[in-house]
Amino acid sequence: MHALNTAGCIRIFSDKKSGKNAEREELWKALAYLREGDTLVVPSLDRLGRSIQDLIAIVSGLRKRGVGFTSLHEALDTTTPGGRLVFHVFAALAEFIRELIVQGTNEGLDAARARGARLGRPPAMTEEQVRHARDLLARPGNTVTSIAKLLGVSRNTIYNYVPELKGGRLALAEATSTPELPQPTRSED
Repeated sequence: MHALNTAGCIRIFSDKKSGKNAEREELWKALAYLREGDTLVVPSLDRLGRSIQDLIAIVSGLRKRGVGFTSLHEALDTTTPGGRLVFHVFAALAEFIRELIVQGTNEGLDAARARGARLGRPPAMTEEQVRHARDLLARPGNTVTSIAKLLGVSRNTIYNYVPELKGGRLALAEATSTPELPQPTRSED
């Protein structure tokens, strides 16, 4: 507070909660208070953003609105060409780091696929459960709800795994019935 008063700040906003919380009411009030030509002053960069990406997003938003930014501890002032340069270097480094993370993630996923690892969410129903559901659905007394409860899945899951059911039970019966093969004829010699 002393550093902000010494810097000549007209209005001071101070959050009492931890900076790691997403709900920083006073920060949002301060950002809403600022008008074009104003400068947001913080004692240090860590007081404004929880991460470099968060910090860059906030300062970029300020710049678009014509609001300057100054960090006292780091002597960073985006109202000067040198301060803007330093901040652009921060932004470029953050983007570079993000791209490295994405590249590493994609390489890891590709390696896992090459090893035959199954990626993503596990299926809600096994093939055996789908067959069982189809068998149960063929019986007119069974409802989709009762079958879903029996199998421990939702009604929507039943409809997703037995898509022919969307056309009604008649469509299901037609899809699950196998056409009868013609019986071989005996020739009497």
